[in-house]
Amino acid sequence: MTVKKLIKIILIGLASFVVVTALGFVVWTRVARYEAAPEAVAAVAAGEKTQQGWYVFPSALPSDSGFIFYPGALVDPVAYAPVMKALAARGVTVVIVPMPLDLAVFGINKAAAVISAFPAVKNWALGGHSLGGAMAAQYVSDNPGAVQGVVFLASYPAGNLDLSGSPLKFASIYGTLDGLAAGEFEASRARMPAQAAMLALGGGNHAQFGDYGKQAGDGAATMSRAEQQSRTVDAIAELISSISE
Repeated sequence: MTVKKLIKIILIGLASFVVVTALGFVVWTRVARYEAAPEAVAAVAAGEKTQQGWYVFPSALPSDSGFIFYPGALVDPVAYAPVMKALAARGVTVVIVPMPLDLAVFGINKAAAVISAFPAVKNWALGGHSLGGAMAAQYVSDNPGAVQGVVFLASYPAGNLDLSGSPLKFASIYGTLDGLAAGEFEASRARMPAQAAMLALGGGNHAQFGDYGKQAGDGAATMSRAEQQSRTVDAIAELISSISE
């Protein structure tokens, strides 16, 4: 066998390995996905999903404020519809942005297209749940001035991301029984501005920020999902109100 043929065989083998690995990863993301609960699916009306794939809930009141939301890893974005519709009822245009393979790390900059599509919205906050929140923080770091507020739901800026000098308004909302990131929330305070609002929901957990059932490794909540979500809507609305003053 010539060296040329040997190199060709090796390259074909490597290419095949990459393809099989990539296909395996895609299949895993579909198998491991957390589907939205039926009540969340029912919350999305016809026409609220746009051609871009976003879920848009217009403000129920005259408003120039908006909230862009990045879903958690492997979570059906529809699972967040009840919370986001409740926020829209408080006077905020809300856009849930689905991510490639349900992983926000592959769609960090998607907020830019949303902002461009809604020129009437002047005051934007960007947030996300879990991995979605971390990627929202990355977008804010990479795009100074694009939004005026940041919201973390069971999330925080990555350890290598220092936003302590940011002029933006921050809110970090988390459950005290979160089994996936316990201890990380207060530790992340140093990476946010000193005036960041930290809301610890006693008895709340990781998964109840959405409607997709139990999440592997999470703590058992003693606060109801309804209360956790209601208080979350209150906190986001308060932050958005503060940036539009």
